[in-house]
Amino acid sequence: MDRPTDIEEDGNVSGQVPPRSGRAAQPARPTQDEAEEAVRTLIRWAGDDVHREGLLDTPARVARSYVELFAGYETDPRAYLERTFEEVGGYDQLIVLKDIRFVSFCEHHMLPVIGKAHVGYLPNGRVVGISKLARVVNGFARRLQIQEKLTAEIANAIQEVLQPHGVGVVIEAEHSCMTLRGVNTVGSSLTTSSLLGEVRDDMRTRMEFMRLSGA
Repeated sequence: MDRPTDIEEDGNVSGQVPPRSGRAAQPARPTQDEAEEAVRTLIRWAGDDVHREGLLDTPARVARSYVELFAGYETDPRAYLERTFEEVGGYDQLIVLKDIRFVSFCEHHMLPVIGKAHVGYLPNGRVVGISKLARVVNGFARRLQIQEKLTAEIANAIQEVLQPHGVGVVIEAEHSCMTLRGVNTVGSSLTTSSLLGEVRDDMRTRMEFMRLSGA
């Protein structure tokens, strides 16, 4: 399916994302028609009539929305970190981008996980454009996930590509699988963290990251 393309603020073209790399070959993806038929099956299983007016176009809408909601499968988020800048005037302190809003989906129930990520790193002579940190978060988030894995993937990607002195990632999120069903704990949230290098090992750096991130 063709995707719309728009030039974004940082010069990237939406709908054109860094290609996936290092992935094992996957079975052929179902077609658009097959995806829509699967939605019709779920509607019938839920007890409704797929032929009534309000549901006629729902299968196509759901399939199109999944292209956007699960766009993370079409990209290697690490690629966003490959372009760096070394003219930093000797800056060697923490860089923290906080309150990065994201939407992911619980891999156990396929219900939304809505939250915010705080991402920081201690540079080692080079930095990356701040929008790329947000893109890394969303690249990993737009997949079926568990929050613990999402937190680790973001931190490990920054560490592996930028090779900074340290990395810190804290995620706070509300899980619809708990708030809409099951225990129905409306208002509860889960906090996870991944600290690497000096952000983990040096107490002052760790405390500074936590203070700057507001975690």
